[in-house]
Amino acid sequence: MPLDEDVVAAIYREHGAALRRFVLSASRDPQLAEDVVQETVLRVWQQAPDITGSLRSYLFRTARNIMIDNYRKAQRRPAEVMERDLADPSQAVERVDELLNRVLMEEALVRLSAEHRDVLVALHYRRFTVNEAAVQLNIPSGTVKSRAYYAVRALRIILDEMGVER
Repeated sequence: MPLDEDVVAAIYREHGAALRRFVLSASRDPQLAEDVVQETVLRVWQQAPDITGSLRSYLFRTARNIMIDNYRKAQRRPAEVMERDLADPSQAVERVDELLNRVLMEEALVRLSAEHRDVLVALHYRRFTVNEAAVQLNIPSGTVKSRAYYAVRALRIILDEMGVER
């Protein structure tokens, strides 16, 4: 049973801008971004009962798949039909995957407690040593190690709940 139209409109309002930014960061084509967002929401509308895990994760994975499908279709067209030069397909897929992973990781990090998130950001994104993170966060280095351990465990659980495969 598909979603009610009001629910679809709410999904579009809540997630449309983020999806558009995601697609634009991969394609730089505003019309293509809008088309992908609309196709993504349409697929969610059609497949609503089958969605498991995080809706946002599902939306971004669906948008990723649509972008890759569109890219592959464009590659199959004869050269004279193509409107613009396209990059190497493996690079395009890699870039989209990288963007999707970044978006999903940001969503997962938001779900962590502030203490766990701060430690992971300090150690893995800012590349601080344990001692540098301890000074930056104003906590003992043993606490940094402990929080990092439990933060990674919590992050794995969150990513599993989101349906993100390792």
